[in-house]
Amino acid sequence: MAHRLQEAGLAQRVRVDSAGTGGWHVGEPPDRRAAAELRRRGLAVRGTARQFGEPDFRRFDLILVMDRDNLRDVARLAPDRGAAGRVHLLRSFDPASSGDLDVPDPYYGGTGGFAHVFDLVDAACGGLLAHLQEGPLRA
Repeated sequence: MAHRLQEAGLAQRVRVDSAGTGGWHVGEPPDRRAAAELRRRGLAVRGTARQFGEPDFRRFDLILVMDRDNLRDVARLAPDRGAAGRVHLLRSFDPASSGDLDVPDPYYGGTGGFAHVFDLVDAACGGLLAHLQEGPLRA
C-alpha cells in the first residue's frame, strides 16, 4: 500500500503501518519468503514485527485485517463501537473479490503461497487507493 500511495503522490497524506494480532514475532524482520516476494516485485523490504494494541485505535482512522479471525480479535480490543466500526477486511476493498474475503496465511506453505497472497493484497490495495482518492483525500 505504501508503494501505491507513493506512486499516487499521497504518501505524505496517509500513514501505513503493519501489526500482528499475536506477539510471536515481535521485533523480527519480515519473513524471508515474504521479503523475497517483495524484492521479486521490485518493492522495498522494511520494518520489524509489532503487535496490534488498543492504542492503535487512537493512531489510525482505518484498520484493515486479513481474515475474519483477525477481524474478531481486533474488534474486541476496540475501546468503543465507533472504533470497532473502523475495522474492515482488506479484501472488502477489492472490487473483483467475491465470496470469501479472507487472505490465506502463507506461513506454513511454500513460496508460491506468498506470491498468491501478494496478488490478493495488491488487488485490495488498488481498490483501497481508489476508495481513498474518492473520499476524504480529494484535493
